Amino acid sequence: MAHYDLIVIGAGMIGASCADAASAEGMRVALIEPGPIGGGATAAAMGHLVAMDDDPAELALARYSLHHWEAFADLKEAEFSRCGTLWVARSDADRNAAAARAARLGAAGVEAHLIDAATLYELEPALTPGLSGGMLVPREAVVYPPRMARYLVQRAQSRGARLYAGRRAQALLSSGVQLDDRTRLSGPVLVATGCAIPELLPMLPMRARKGHLIITERYPNLLRHQLLELGYADSAHGDADSSVAFNVQPRPTGQILIGSSREFSAIDASVSPAMVQRMLERSFAFVPALRRLQALRIWTGFRPTTPDGRPYLGAVPGATNQWVAAGHEGLGITTALGSARLLMDLIHGRTPAIDPAPYAPSRMAA
Repeated sequence: MAHYDLIVIGAGMIGASCADAASAEGMRVALIEPGPIGGGATAAAMGHLVAMDDDPAELALARYSLHHWEAFADLKEAEFSRCGTLWVARSDADRNAAAARAARLGAAGVEAHLIDAATLYELEPALTPGLSGGMLVPREAVVYPPRMARYLVQRAQSRGARLYAGRRAQALLSSGVQLDDRTRLSGPVLVATGCAIPELLPMLPMRARKGHLIITERYPNLLRHQLLELGYADSAHGDADSSVAFNVQPRPTGQILIGSSREFSAIDASVSPAMVQRMLERSFAFVPALRRLQALRIWTGFRPTTPDGRPYLGAVPGATNQWVAAGHEGLGITTALGSARLLMDLIHGRTPAIDPAPYAPSRMAA
């Protein structure tokens, strides 16, 4: 039976980040992944590196993680683009909300500027007339998540990590894990399987939240910033069965990535024409020029969502040498690096840079 200092189950962005961080500390790491690296929720993510401020714990984790993302700003494999985020206000009430949000971000050390309508249209001329202004967060960026996950896994492998590709973790053992080919590995286990968490950890509830994405042909210079409506968080954090929100991203390739939708009741991965139409109409209301673009591909994915919207980061309740990192919903790419470092501190008994209590899996047991 092979022994490891840490066995990471799942090679999405979260698992890849944990394997990379553990191998950087000299740990002997095993990484188990039955499918493509970054092929699940990671492949369906927009890759927006954004500080969301609706929950103080969420903001703390995002801010901590964004600091670590700066190390990859010049990495070709990351396809890092510092396009900035432009939150769009449709009304004076939205602009007042933007002022409050800018103040919260500023207090957390995130550069954010309230802008008027004239500045808004200077920054993004393609926006529909009649908007009230918004908020600019200039240092935020986007990356290409699947490629970044592959890079982190390869870097961990270069330090000696062992990838069990095409293998599935069948069961957790008292001191390790059994794979689907009956191979047994011993050592502490970190489960990072996203929506599939209940298969190995049934005590931790998780809901899969379906989303659609559309990517267009190349239309360089049509948009310059990641664009979101100020009501985006209502969709992202709400509990409605289905919702859409304006979220459009210019890719470094010149393509336009269009989101976003959320569905709790949808359980299959097929594209829903009705949901795509809702999503497109929402984006057309903000950027009418999108109507004339040619879509290249439409696909779906599932976001892992916990009951309270915060990820599980920490020790598995009632277990020894079992850890979990999952449930980041739409912020998994942003918070992956910070989540991995938080887990490493907890595993090694160090005091983390941010308070780990809001993410402790034990809160569900309680």
